[in-house]
Amino acid sequence: MKKILFAASECVPFVKTGGLADVVGSLPQAFNKSEYDIRVIIPCYHAIRPDWREKMETIYYFQMDNRIYVGVKRLEHDGITYYFIDNEQYFSGIVPYYDMFQDLERFAYFSKAVLSALPLIGFRPDIIHCHDWQTSLIPVYLNTVFQGDPFFRGIRTVFTIHNIRFKGEWDVGHIRWVSGLPNECFEPGLLVSPYQNRSIPRDDWNCTMMRGGIVYSDYVTTVSNTYSWEIQTPGFGEGLDDILKWRHERLWGIINGIDYKVWDPKADKRIPFNYGLNNFTSMRKKNKKALQKEMGLKEDENVLTFAIVSRLTDQKGLDLIDQVMDRLCAMNINLIVLGTGNEYYENMFRYYQGKYPGKVAACIGYSEDLAHRIYAGADALLVPSAFEPCGLTQLISLRYGAVPIVHETGGLKDTVKPFNEFEDTGTGFSFANYSSSDLIDRLKHAEWIFYNRKELWKHMQKRGMSEDWSWNNSMQIYKDLYSRM
Repeated sequence: MKKILFAASECVPFVKTGGLADVVGSLPQAFNKSEYDIRVIIPCYHAIRPDWREKMETIYYFQMDNRIYVGVKRLEHDGITYYFIDNEQYFSGIVPYYDMFQDLERFAYFSKAVLSALPLIGFRPDIIHCHDWQTSLIPVYLNTVFQGDPFFRGIRTVFTIHNIRFKGEWDVGHIRWVSGLPNECFEPGLLVSPYQNRSIPRDDWNCTMMRGGIVYSDYVTTVSNTYSWEIQTPGFGEGLDDILKWRHERLWGIINGIDYKVWDPKADKRIPFNYGLNNFTSMRKKNKKALQKEMGLKEDENVLTFAIVSRLTDQKGLDLIDQVMDRLCAMNINLIVLGTGNEYYENMFRYYQGKYPGKVAACIGYSEDLAHRIYAGADALLVPSAFEPCGLTQLISLRYGAVPIVHETGGLKDTVKPFNEFEDTGTGFSFANYSSSDLIDRLKHAEWIFYNRKELWKHMQKRGMSEDWSWNNSMQIYKDLYSRM
């Protein structure tokens, strides 16, 4: 049996701020438990709900480096063993993340504590699968500080980049202080870029934790094939494109999946009317009317209803939405927005809700229940992201028969097949150039198809709903990767 430890900063159902938690919570469940013993380790945040915390069992505690407390808790859930690194100093806040300066120290501690705990808890993994910058020092510690211990020799590592924009960056002096790593790790080309200004003191050089994960891991993956190529370019690489190009033969792009038990329109208890391929047209119209009523819009099942379910940030293409809102609202459509984030965009959607009452409805915040109802009732989901490593909203919208309208980048390009009305192919609308003119062109094309070629729209929905974006396909690729190691 192959033993694998997933190390991450968040995981459903315990703590979630984004798609990382969904991946870490769902992917281990996709593997055959008779072949793979996959366990998960995350910090024991105070933000984890009390009912989960009460179920945890403390199995060990010790002093790391003879001075820092490490507690290890364990919980069994749905056939998976979860470990939690406990330390009140680092993880007692009401939110999982603070600011980068503090988080660098917290997750350097977590990375070292993960390795320090392994010999004590009776689990020696063949592979440690590290997720994002918060665990990027695990491969570094493993190949430096811990290599003198025979227990750790032969353990392999995979490092997955979920979003390269967040990479754990500060100066050498601070990261060396919080990590306690040897000086050799801060030579140019390792945690430090080879392109340094040698005239400034070494401690002032820019240092990136994620670079360490890329350098020291056996394999590096990211969450879509297109994104794996994009991040090897200066435009997307966030200063790490040099090391990613150097390691390109060990860089895999593996698209994420979604949990088909959670996202299933035939059995979803959060939507008013369930449906499948045989009755989605009539049932989705009923869901649309219920959604329109809930959101204070005019109840008309025949009006094209767009939706945005997203963090409200520049990354999500909302600057383009800002530029086209008046032209969009001049069309025969409704717009529903669910999300929270940048104050500018929150106020923007509040403004347009006031300007176009009955046509624009904005729920500033987040509701998992409402998100399900939007996917089941909206005709189209807008995902015009400037960049998108993978994206989950377009996968959910395909599953639920809401046609995605996307910018051709990252996972959006890999998962949404462009609609061709002459050949009656494709699963959504897409635009290649990141511009407001291209976006409004796709929106108007979608409007025309919806009102004038209803059969083509229905075919597009059916093709999207028929695709398999569960974890099954991705799991097979990860199995291949693990076998190579």
